[in-house]
Amino acid sequence: MGHSGGGVRPEDARERVPQARELGWDDSLYEGEGPPPEGAAPRDPAPRDTASKDTAGGGGGGATPPVRPRRRLWRVLRWSAASLSLLILVTAGAGYWYYEHLNGNIRSGERSGAGDDPAKARANAAGQTPLNILLLGSDSRSDPENVKLGGGKNLTKDPPLADVQMLVHISADRKNASVVSIPRDTRVSIPKCEDAGTGTTYPQVNTIINESLGRGGAGCTLATWQKLTGLYIDHWMTIDFAGVVKMADAIGGVDVCVKDNVWDRPRPGVPGGSGLKLTKGTHQVKGEQALQWLRTRHAFASDLGRAQAQHMYMNSMIRHLTSQNVFTDTPRLTGLAEAATKSLEVSKEIGTVKKLFDLAMQLKSVPTDRITMTTMPTETDPRDPNHLVARQADADTMWSMLREDVPFDSNGDKADAKAGADARKKAADQAAKTPSSAPADTGVTVRNGTGGAQTPVRGRAAEVTGVLSGKGYTLASAATELTPQEKTTVGYPSAELEGDAQAVAKALGIPLTSVKRSTDVSGVTVTVGADWRTGSAFPKSAEPEAGSVPDTADALNGSEKDACMDVYKPYRF
Repeated sequence: MGHSGGGVRPEDARERVPQARELGWDDSLYEGEGPPPEGAAPRDPAPRDTASKDTAGGGGGGATPPVRPRRRLWRVLRWSAASLSLLILVTAGAGYWYYEHLNGNIRSGERSGAGDDPAKARANAAGQTPLNILLLGSDSRSDPENVKLGGGKNLTKDPPLADVQMLVHISADRKNASVVSIPRDTRVSIPKCEDAGTGTTYPQVNTIINESLGRGGAGCTLATWQKLTGLYIDHWMTIDFAGVVKMADAIGGVDVCVKDNVWDRPRPGVPGGSGLKLTKGTHQVKGEQALQWLRTRHAFASDLGRAQAQHMYMNSMIRHLTSQNVFTDTPRLTGLAEAATKSLEVSKEIGTVKKLFDLAMQLKSVPTDRITMTTMPTETDPRDPNHLVARQADADTMWSMLREDVPFDSNGDKADAKAGADARKKAADQAAKTPSSAPADTGVTVRNGTGGAQTPVRGRAAEVTGVLSGKGYTLASAATELTPQEKTTVGYPSAELEGDAQAVAKALGIPLTSVKRSTDVSGVTVTVGADWRTGSAFPKSAEPEAGSVPDTADALNGSEKDACMDVYKPYRF
């Protein structure tokens, strides 16, 4: 089709393209590429090489001028630039495709399945805050591969249980990390949770902790840990049987040790067993054998023994990865990225490859001798000898250390310890708010929360109400219902009442870290927890010190290479 109008130039009217010299460029690479600019002196012809005359044809062709070196150089540069550009485009396109491929592997869900999050830790002088990540191992049989690895064909429609639960706390300065496991049969208070996928709401219950996963997903387990510890937990990650095998294969062989031959198999009256079979000594385990090691319970005497074995594996794995410089080994890193994104389900806010990589780099910077694995201290549940409950005083010490960002190890510099203590004091001072009302004008409700794992102390709310009245809070009143919880708290519903809630806490000697905003209260509310069963003032605890983890926590440092598991006698061979 033709074009109308005068805007189309005929070919012989094409505008002349300015030459390099006219634009002020160095045209030394353009010699011989065209006529000189208008007004410029004509170029001297390049001298001919008289030695290159064509003599084969009888001299009729004259001399053949050689290819000019600069012209050849320019062509080489042009082809090199074009090839490099193409390579960059192809590489970038492949990289982008692979990045999106990894992102597509990742499954994610809501961070929490309940409200009333604890306050986030305040930043240190460098603007850093601690990082808390909840790791969960699911026994779901919804996938045929999980049934193949874990058995239980009759469990495919059952809600999943979180048989492995570990909290990883990375300090604000990223110089130490503390890990706490809770045995799966530990009875705790599971809050009211909502399943974000189905919309199903589950009421608050008091039962074993591994059931939390089936009551709203990993977000409900996170909410349960927050309720138990008073810590804000930033993220969760879950992995199933098949995922463990994929990750263990990608990581490679990890050293573990048993003091005797072990075979975790079904026995009369004791069904199940992981299938783990090893001879006495140290072995490298990976793939399905690594899963067997992590699942072994009977041969290691109990869930507490299983937690020890898991800690041994994790410490060995971290040493293995750091010693091999995985982050500079592209094939290994690619394999780990592929396995991790296919194996893990994570909370939504870390549901990209970049964020997961950044998270890994946070832990990578922690030296192995500053990583401490522990298990929450427990004792036999008075309601059921097959279950456990927290050994309250020792567990509270650990939770307090985590809330205050105190290292579980004592291998850090004294200067770091002092800086941490100063930062905690500064944070406490900054948290203080001015009350909006005088004590006599402040309404306070006192609840009795001393029940739960123990028998409630009758009349406890009235006792504490009397203490408050004696300190000028004449509007304080005792609630009649029992609201069991492990920790004493002072709740307030809105920002303008935060100062009043802090003033009530100070009057009773309750630490400001226990003052929390809550949608569950209509005014300043003191809930007297199981940690304050007697006395008119809240029991004071000593300032936690680095390395002061209770002996009952069964601590294992990441640098201990000679750890070895005891084997329960019936499972030796």
